[in-house]
Amino acid sequence: MSVPDLTFLHPPSLYDFRRRATLWGPISDVVPSTPIYDMYPIGFAALSDYLERHGFRTRIVNLAVRMVRSDRFDAERFIARHPSRAFGIDLHWLPHAQGALEVARIVREHHPGTPIIFGGFSATYYHDELIRYPQVDYIVRGDSTEEPLRMLLECLRDGREPVDVPNLTWKDARGEIHVNPQTYLPADLSHIRPGFLQMVRSVIRDRDLISCVPFAHWLEYPIMATLTVRGCTQHCSVCGGCAEGHVRMSGRERPAFRDPEDLARDVREARRLSKGPIFILGELRLAGMDYARRFLRAVQGVPGPFMLEFFWPVPRDYAEELAAALPDFIVEFSPDSHDPTVRQALGKGYSNEGIEETVRNCLDVGCRRFDLFFMIGLPKQTAASALETVDYCEHLLQKLGGDRRLVPFTAPLAPFLDPGSPAFEHPDRFGYRLFCRTLEDHRRALLAPTWKHILSYETVWMDRDTIAATTYEAGRRLNALKARYGIISPEKAAETEERIRQATALMAHIDRLLATSSPEEVEREMLRLKPQIDRANTSTVCDKTELDVPVGRLPFNVGELTKVGVREVWRMITGDGRRMGHG
Repeated sequence: MSVPDLTFLHPPSLYDFRRRATLWGPISDVVPSTPIYDMYPIGFAALSDYLERHGFRTRIVNLAVRMVRSDRFDAERFIARHPSRAFGIDLHWLPHAQGALEVARIVREHHPGTPIIFGGFSATYYHDELIRYPQVDYIVRGDSTEEPLRMLLECLRDGREPVDVPNLTWKDARGEIHVNPQTYLPADLSHIRPGFLQMVRSVIRDRDLISCVPFAHWLEYPIMATLTVRGCTQHCSVCGGCAEGHVRMSGRERPAFRDPEDLARDVREARRLSKGPIFILGELRLAGMDYARRFLRAVQGVPGPFMLEFFWPVPRDYAEELAAALPDFIVEFSPDSHDPTVRQALGKGYSNEGIEETVRNCLDVGCRRFDLFFMIGLPKQTAASALETVDYCEHLLQKLGGDRRLVPFTAPLAPFLDPGSPAFEHPDRFGYRLFCRTLEDHRRALLAPTWKHILSYETVWMDRDTIAATTYEAGRRLNALKARYGIISPEKAAETEERIRQATALMAHIDRLLATSSPEEVEREMLRLKPQIDRANTSTVCDKTELDVPVGRLPFNVGELTKVGVREVWRMITGDGRRMGHG
């Protein structure tokens, strides 16, 4: 088997998570991944597809998934035994700060002459600091790195210094640091594809299914995702991907969109492979109603569940258009707080009436489920306000006659406040006190014993102790509310209640331990508690399966996958290898 030109490695958030005891708590309860963030960025598949189309052989290895699924998997041995002409490591989400740098260190140890490339939002934000780590050679900056990465690989292949590669921070042979101008910023996304079929080809070519899966339980729940936009028009104060964040990261002053007809083709391709939900990432209305309607016309008739994001309230006529095109649609809506004062501080100026009309409009036209997300740790949010959110959820359920399709969630803004967000850049203005400012601060924070101690911030309204205590109490109350209205079963509610009880007891015990014991004693006791801690780390304030959509016993379209597989094997046999990455 030929050596890849570039191997993408996705690290766990904490490399030694299997040998360390960390009370991660509820930080990943409302996302598909485990607390060690085993889900790689959607950009991996797009980058792989783009590079393969331009003649480079790539491989994706989700080290985090391999480590989660098997205690016997030795990540260091795997890295040592699988050479590559270059390695790419994502530092998109800042919770990977420790794991990404540790994986890079291991790569450097076993492949000392091989270039190590970083990319992602966090790598972009901290590129000046990140390039100074000895295990980092190159950083591709910005939200669209397909072409700069291709140009860099050409330079590496030809033995040329990448002096003309845009958006690149790099070290030369003497160790001197160069920051090339950030001039590559595509105005549209016509150059990218989601890479679904490329992933199938890679699995066949590399004979390695598990390394390619996006997160640990994806084979049981094959949710697919396709991206509508890079950039944003919204001004959410705690989001690094808001309009201001994109200006800081990429210089992008207006969003770039996929063509809506291309997006519909992506959706049809995804449905050929999976019976799971298809998540349309990004608010369709960001580009205007004409864009949304073009997509809905183009996707008309595609069966199965779809997840749609709303960034602001939905009127009845738009809800009807969604239902006509996608009758099995599921809504993901994040007001974040029931309190208009808190929402205003977040940059979300719509009213509670707008929230309620949106829920009612979507349920009335037959949406399959309406997921409503709230957060704890926000500007101007007190503990009392966070707990009153549960009362507001009950108010909504009462107004809707107890409709069980409405599923509310609450979770902490954790573990870190996004670099690049308005609140991170101007913490005093938004009432935040930051414990972490640098990349190294965040890397070290991930070594703390609990999610409360990892938190990179507190607010003038809630300190870290209060944020943690309020999160557990809000989770307990919301869990009981969902049980009362039959949204979850009594058995599931009882299990969640017990996990919250265990987590709060463990937090209190660890707090006492930290106050009275030496670091060595703390480490020994934490390791003794590791089995209990690990049990308390998954589905703390809600059961993660509440996020899932039933997909049946056979979640894949086996017939279509077989056709694709046979076709790709035939192309390999007949030597048509260029489109398989051997050009």
